[in-house]
Amino acid sequence: MSDDIETKLSAARTRLILDRPFLGALVLRLPMKAAKPERCKSIGTDVRALYYNPEYISQLSLEQTQFVLAHEALHCALSHFARRQHRVKQRWDIACDLAINPLLIQDGLKPPPGVLLKSGFEGMMAEEIYPYIEADNEDETHDDHFYDQENDSRGDSSGGTSQADEPDSGSGQSKAEGADSSQGGQPQPLSETEQEQLAVQWRQRLAGAAQQARQAGKLGATMMRLVDHLLQPQLPWRMLLARYMTAVARDDYSYQRPSRREGDAILPTLRSAQVNITLVLDTSGSINDTEMQEFVTEIDAIKGQVRARLVLHACDAELCRNGPWIYEPWETFTLPEGIYGRGGTRFTPVFEWLDRETLKPDLLVYFTDAQGEFPKTEPAYPVLWLVKGRGQVPWGQRVQLN
Repeated sequence: MSDDIETKLSAARTRLILDRPFLGALVLRLPMKAAKPERCKSIGTDVRALYYNPEYISQLSLEQTQFVLAHEALHCALSHFARRQHRVKQRWDIACDLAINPLLIQDGLKPPPGVLLKSGFEGMMAEEIYPYIEADNEDETHDDHFYDQENDSRGDSSGGTSQADEPDSGSGQSKAEGADSSQGGQPQPLSETEQEQLAVQWRQRLAGAAQQARQAGKLGATMMRLVDHLLQPQLPWRMLLARYMTAVARDDYSYQRPSRREGDAILPTLRSAQVNITLVLDTSGSINDTEMQEFVTEIDAIKGQVRARLVLHACDAELCRNGPWIYEPWETFTLPEGIYGRGGTRFTPVFEWLDRETLKPDLLVYFTDAQGEFPKTEPAYPVLWLVKGRGQVPWGQRVQLN
């Protein structure tokens, strides 16, 4: 039976390489190791290798085997092992599987029985799905996530040579990948150092696999959007928000035409130290109350440093009639009670309102999922979009929230 299982695994990997080179290239990076049934219920990964229960694999078709191999490779390539942070492991594991499985099905792969699937989570990242997973949820993933420090069999996560110590050498495996080292061939959770090193290594593998698949014309639109999103620079949004607000505040000179003309020259004048910032909350339903409160708290912390006068408005398909709300530099910025929304999404009402009121803020910050109708022309003032999800903006500066 052992030879039959190895033949099936090899055939499934070869099929992926030929038909889906992006996924195939990632699977090729994981040496496959048989594990004892009591250690591995079905299939799983510790990011260094892929472990399988031979009895489980024997029950799968060749197509289902392709699915489970690609599933483990995506856990690694998407750095699920390094992104959990403060989140509860069981809920995070479920969220990761609910993020991966729709991607594979959309790519034409056939899942085996027992994989987690729920409608409504398509196109969402694990971080976006996690809040929807109830604390008392009893769902279980079909696979084992051995990489986590909270794994039941912790073992010595720092022992042996790290797989990440060896650089990639193209299509082959590193020496550490091919050897069991002192781990004895058993899956082990990752130490913090290994987690950091492997996150960098898998990011490089993700980029390389995507480039090869693009060149072969075999990278689907969904996978392409995901890769582009993951490979763009990811800086903490708080840092970027503070950087932009501070930069606006330090731009002390204005070249706007003064109200009293002195000849035809436009001379630089020292403007007021006060910064006028307009904030807009997307109340269409994609941003929850907790996220809004987090955004408001962060703005309040920054505005004290830059002496900012804030004008807050809310908008879904139209402006909130209770707005705008104005906060002077010395006032605490809190979420007003009169905000409402939950309809569709249009961004044009905000810019039309600013035009009507002849308001030209030093900076407009829009907190949104970027899924809606944009104005066709870019305004004369800077716009910073704080975006939850993978929505794109036609102009302005985009900052990723999650």
